[in-house]
Amino acid sequence: MHSPRPIRFVRPALRCPDILDRQALEPIVIKRTDSFSAFEEEALASGFDEALVREWAPDTVIASHAHPFDADAVVTKGEMWLTCDGETRHLLPGDTFVLSRGQQHAEPYGSDGATYWVARRNLR
Repeated sequence: MHSPRPIRFVRPALRCPDILDRQALEPIVIKRTDSFSAFEEEALASGFDEALVREWAPDTVIASHAHPFDADAVVTKGEMWLTCDGETRHLLPGDTFVLSRGQQHAEPYGSDGATYWVARRNLR
């Protein structure tokens, strides 16, 4: 059985990626819940601006890019790979990741595609 592996990708000034245990992440990362509505409610209460369901088609490859927002996400279906600073992690349902705004990363998706819930905090 697959056990979730929380992953934290941090700003370039810090080592990227940093693998942390779930207890270490709880103060800074949204607690995972069983429904998107609960995830969204917690995200907004935690200071995020929005929460979205992102669905990706099979075998989609998103080349290296960065976002103008912080992202806190949990994979809910399928599989994906997240590459940051040359290190790649394979993510399955239940796995989490955090990206800081401006963090370069690439996102290839598996043969069944993938879905994740993501909370975003925009630059103010």
